[in-house]
Amino acid sequence: MSNGGVMSNGGLRVVIAEDGVIVREGVAGILRHFGHEVVAAVGNAEELIEAVAEHQPDVVVTDVRMPPGLSDEGLQAALTLRAANPQLPVLVLSQYVEQTYARELLDSGPSSGLGYLLKDRVGEVTEFVDALNAVVAGRTIVDAEVVRQLLARRQGPLDRLSAREREVLGLMAEGRSNAAIARELVVTDAAVAKHINSLLTKLDLPPDADDHRRVRAVLAYLRG
Repeated sequence: MSNGGVMSNGGLRVVIAEDGVIVREGVAGILRHFGHEVVAAVGNAEELIEAVAEHQPDVVVTDVRMPPGLSDEGLQAALTLRAANPQLPVLVLSQYVEQTYARELLDSGPSSGLGYLLKDRVGEVTEFVDALNAVVAGRTIVDAEVVRQLLARRQGPLDRLSAREREVLGLMAEGRSNAAIARELVVTDAAVAKHINSLLTKLDLPPDADDHRRVRAVLAYLRG
């Protein structure tokens, strides 16, 4: 968490970086509605780094592509910020599924407190805010569509998983808790725990008390 700390009312202090005014204001409006404070909303990578230095936010939300090159300036700024402060939670938004961007973000250091979502998720307001809160809580969030394409394309150990285990793995990578997975799949918590233990064993990732093991099964394949 940043030096700035969480607002007294429980809200977060957020820096947003997005060159599109409509999207930027939309994200800011959503976060304010949920009681968070947008301490800065900027339109390029240089301003993002300056805003973080000035405001010491609790979390950063940034687009991948920003001026001047409209390539990966936002992502590179996020990597720079994480290199300076590995504890800074960062949620990266992307217009399209780009596994390369997700892999670069997650390979940058400790994967805790990182998220990679498609911009479409912003419209799913509650899920977007839940993802932001999960990232601030130190969890790793990978967009469901990235996970879906990953599971469809990759070969190797993932082939060992049953169809149900693949479903569970995808929901785990989205940051869902056991209870949330159980509700989604209409099964018991005990059944979810059994599936998780089985898939981690099949992927040579023995379960332990570290929640980050819950997404390592997917992240390992994102990293190639």
